[in-house]
Amino acid sequence: METVKIQRFADRIRLETAKMLSKRGFGHLGGSFSIVETLAVLYGHVMKIDPSNPAWQDRDWFVLSKGHAGPALYATLALKGYVPLSMLDTLNENGTLMPSHPDRLKTPGVDVTTGSLGQGISLATGIAKSFKMDGKPNRVFAIVGDGEANEGQVWEAFQFAAHQKLSNLLVFIDENHKQLDGLTKDIMNPFDLVMKMEAFGFACLRVKGDDVDAIYEAIRQLDSIDDQAKCIVLDTVKGQGDEYFENLFDNHHIRFSGESKTALTSLIQRLSDKVESEGRQ
Repeated sequence: METVKIQRFADRIRLETAKMLSKRGFGHLGGSFSIVETLAVLYGHVMKIDPSNPAWQDRDWFVLSKGHAGPALYATLALKGYVPLSMLDTLNENGTLMPSHPDRLKTPGVDVTTGSLGQGISLATGIAKSFKMDGKPNRVFAIVGDGEANEGQVWEAFQFAAHQKLSNLLVFIDENHKQLDGLTKDIMNPFDLVMKMEAFGFACLRVKGDDVDAIYEAIRQLDSIDDQAKCIVLDTVKGQGDEYFENLFDNHHIRFSGESKTALTSLIQRLSDKVESEGRQ
């Protein structure tokens, strides 16, 4: 994998996500930023996709179960050429093709409609099972939030995936240690997610969620397993990639004003300068 290229892709995803939220004036910054590096690795190197043909039958599928992180996915899809970058300016507007949560009937490149937490991973397991039944080589990649894992349906889906030995399914759990109204350890302690997933029957690894090399290496390592469902627990930080937003306690959904607006403007400028400098190298 070309590490520098993927890291630059991550920088562009974070920049476009920040610009999108800045224009709208509010949005789910924390959980969008924490999955940026994972999206960069998947869409920049791992997944078999064709942006010119989003419905390509042989593609790998992606399911963003934590649908509130839609802005990061939209930025990724636009940068890959599924939609024009200008469409990002319409986030959440009336009649937009980029609604608050991903909708497969609206946005090219979105494989599954998600946002009702807990349901996306059930859809992902069903899709993976259908490919197994049909003998198709398509893979399914899904991102689940650690707060989302409060939902019992998530664990029902995990149990099904493990029992069915869905080796074509790779689940990422974005363990950014926060949810809507506090720390996960205070609201519903997840304890050791790797041990939990292994107990369910998954092959599971934990990696730093801001390290594109570590993410790719974990995917590569699990890829050779053909008799288990697979999981990568991403050790991330809500608001990942910017010190101010990482340290802001209420960073799940932000209405930008005062200090937070200034911080977002500053971040956009820094990222813009970085991306411009990378483009000249």
